[in-house]
Amino acid sequence: MIEALFFLFAAMAVGAAINVLVQKHVLYSALSLIVLLVSMSGLFILLNADFLAVINVIVYAGAIMVLFVFVIMLLNLPEDEDGADRMRWLKFLGIPMGLFLLFMILATLWNAGADAGVQAQMPGSPEAIGRSLFTDYLLPFEVTSLLILIALMGAVVFAKKEL
Repeated sequence: MIEALFFLFAAMAVGAAINVLVQKHVLYSALSLIVLLVSMSGLFILLNADFLAVINVIVYAGAIMVLFVFVIMLLNLPEDEDGADRMRWLKFLGIPMGLFLLFMILATLWNAGADAGVQAQMPGSPEAIGRSLFTDYLLPFEVTSLLILIALMGAVVFAKKEL
C-alpha cells in the first residue's frame, strides 16, 4: 500500500513539475506548483516526517503561494483565449480525486489511535524539534529572530517614502 502511495505522490510531483515548466499562463503554473508542494508533503508523510509535511503545506503551499497568486492577479496578465477548451477534461478528475482524498482521511482517522503513543517518542516529532530548538540551538534561534526583525525594519524603511 505504501509503495503504491509513493508512486502516486511521486508521479504527481513529477507531473506537476513538468506542468510548471510547460504552462503558458503564469497562474496555471503557480497552481501546478501548489500541487507539487502538496505531493511533496505526501512524500514527507510517507517518510514519517509529519512536521516537515505540515510546515511545507502551511508555509509554502499556503502562505508563499498565496502571495505568488496575489501578485499574479495584481499584475493583471492577459488571459489565454483557448484556456477553457484545454482544461475541460479536468472536471472529470474531480470525483476520483475527491474519493481518494476521502479514502486518505478515513485511513488516517482509522490509524490515528494506534500511532498515538509511538508518535511522541519519535525524534522528528514537533515536541522533540521544539525541545531541541529551545535547548541545544537557543542562540542560533535568537540570532535568527533578531535578523528577521532587522530585515522587517529595513523593509519598512524602504517601503516608506518619507520618515
